[in-house]
Amino acid sequence: MSDPQAPAQGADGGRIEAVQFRPTATTAGRRSHFISVRRILLVGGCTVALSVLWFIFTAKSVRLDVDPADASIAIDGGFAFRLGEIHLLRQGSYDLVAEALGYETLRRSIEVGAERNQAIAVDLRALPGWVTFAIDPEGARVAVVGSDGLHGISPVELHVPAGPQTATVSHPRYQEATVAFEVEGREQRQTVTTSLVPDWADVTIPTTPTGAEVRIDGELSGVATPGPVPVPAGERRVSVSLPGYGTWTDLLYVEAQQVIALDPITLREADGQIRVASKPPGASVTVDGDYRGVTPVVLDVASGRRHAIRAFKVGYAPKNVSVTVPSAERKNLSFTLEALEGVLAIETRPEDAELWIDRERRRPEGGTLTLSAVPHELEVKKTGYASYRVTIVPQPGLTQELKVKLLTLEEARLEALKQVRTTGQGQELVLLSPGAIRMGASRREPGRRANEVLRDVELTRLFYLGRHEVTNAQFRAFASGHDSDGFEGLDLNRPDQPVVRVSWQDAALYCNWLSAQDDLEPFYREELRKVVGFNPTALGYRLPTEAEWAWTARHVEGADPLRFPWGDRLPPPERHGNYADISAAHTVARIIFGYADNHIVTAPVASFEANAKGIHDLGGNVAEWVHDYYGIPAAAPAVDPLGPNQGEYHVIRGASWMHGTVSDLRLSYRDYGTDGRPDVGFRIARFAE
Repeated sequence: MSDPQAPAQGADGGRIEAVQFRPTATTAGRRSHFISVRRILLVGGCTVALSVLWFIFTAKSVRLDVDPADASIAIDGGFAFRLGEIHLLRQGSYDLVAEALGYETLRRSIEVGAERNQAIAVDLRALPGWVTFAIDPEGARVAVVGSDGLHGISPVELHVPAGPQTATVSHPRYQEATVAFEVEGREQRQTVTTSLVPDWADVTIPTTPTGAEVRIDGELSGVATPGPVPVPAGERRVSVSLPGYGTWTDLLYVEAQQVIALDPITLREADGQIRVASKPPGASVTVDGDYRGVTPVVLDVASGRRHAIRAFKVGYAPKNVSVTVPSAERKNLSFTLEALEGVLAIETRPEDAELWIDRERRRPEGGTLTLSAVPHELEVKKTGYASYRVTIVPQPGLTQELKVKLLTLEEARLEALKQVRTTGQGQELVLLSPGAIRMGASRREPGRRANEVLRDVELTRLFYLGRHEVTNAQFRAFASGHDSDGFEGLDLNRPDQPVVRVSWQDAALYCNWLSAQDDLEPFYREELRKVVGFNPTALGYRLPTEAEWAWTARHVEGADPLRFPWGDRLPPPERHGNYADISAAHTVARIIFGYADNHIVTAPVASFEANAKGIHDLGGNVAEWVHDYYGIPAAAPAVDPLGPNQGEYHVIRGASWMHGTVSDLRLSYRDYGTDGRPDVGFRIARFAE
């Protein structure tokens, strides 16, 4: 028997040893590489598929209503997928750039909300167009209304903004006309034509003998009798004169385009005549103290006696002469009037501003100018500033002082806007020029609530804000049956009390109604008496935005935002505003102990002093609806925020006569709702431009 423990032997009797199996390098490498690529592709494909599915299920369908339709659109700020006119975008903010030939490039932010299907209007502004004004007769002055600098003498081509425009057209001796036209824009050329209506009457003046010269208000008409003579419309002094004959004069009242024939006039031979001329013309002339007209003028006088002739004109030294005229002769007198002078001392800010007088640049020596004592058109101007224009009349022998401070273009823009506007209902709105404000409250502030997120807001658009809250009387002009009712047996319904128990919808609809009364474009879009959106470019009345309300209530130049309407500490000063005071202890749960304002419920509007910006009852009397949908705001900085695009509730700001706690009295306090309450009213606002 063989030994099982003995090593195996080969045929040749040698020892057989085991060898470890090793696959060939080529086979192993191919298999490993194949498995790795397949796994990578599989994982990558799954990742892409999951990403696409996630995007599809979370993205919103956004239709961009673009005008013009062929504009190119670029969206930045996140992944965007386009399907025809539909873009798939996730909720959030995006930067949009739209371009089209003949239009200004539009750059704006768009906000994609939580709705599944949304539509956003994207309207490009057409570039100006070239408009040629062909006016009959030529030489008419054309001025485009509301466009400073767009004027000229026809025929003229002007670069006019696209859209409906109006131009005034004027020409000496023609009636001024107003022309309405539509500018196609997009650098296209078009022509506007019109014919002016003559502003004179054709008057035939039959005289014996004929060929007499005719003057209208002392000016030669250039037409000899019998004419017809073109006499400008209105009351005119018409004089007819012929050498050797007395002057015929009469007052005529004519209307444009009349054809008139006067009764025949027989000129009588003159006893004596004096023809008076002057430099400059237009001097008044008296004979023996009696006024006889302005130069140049022909005067009939008695012959053989001396007459005192006086010529005078404002700004010139008078001239006097005595003259005797022989019978049946005419004498010619010519006066050269010497201009009187006055001194103008002028000081400008900035000092290097240019001074123009009668369209000629002048440089004062030592700050003074010597000018003739006649009316002068003075203009002070400098690049980057609004020009200042005035008519001055220097006084002979006196020194007049004129100090001019030019306004920057921004200052002039603000100056041009009315500081206080009044609605058709008599409500006063105060112009406010906002800036930056930190909204919300610190987490360490006593009474702070979770929705008072600290955030920096920049307001760039000027706006008007109602000086008072809307009253019952004002609201009933819109809704005659409205009833503010009462509270615990106390009246809330008096005409001068702020309107309450109005929903946000009612307040917004009132704003649109008031816009219609004052011929303003409505801010809110309505469907079936329900607000469904708004137009941020409209200048109609609206509710103030939450940021506008906060800036007006809290902003103090060079200091931290106000904590309470009166300052930073409780309690408020005596009779500062209408809050829950000791008199309201039996009507509300929490009051300000030791404080009295003498009103248990709402007080008549403006019963208390206005704040530093001229606004009454911010933070007191009634809380107020604002424009924004309610939401927890992001902490990121914002510019001109209008709040979320959609929501169930709207923001309410400010304390009321029912509030007496630290939390409620703070100006950062935010409430929300939809329906009316006995302590919630509103005030109106509108953009200034």
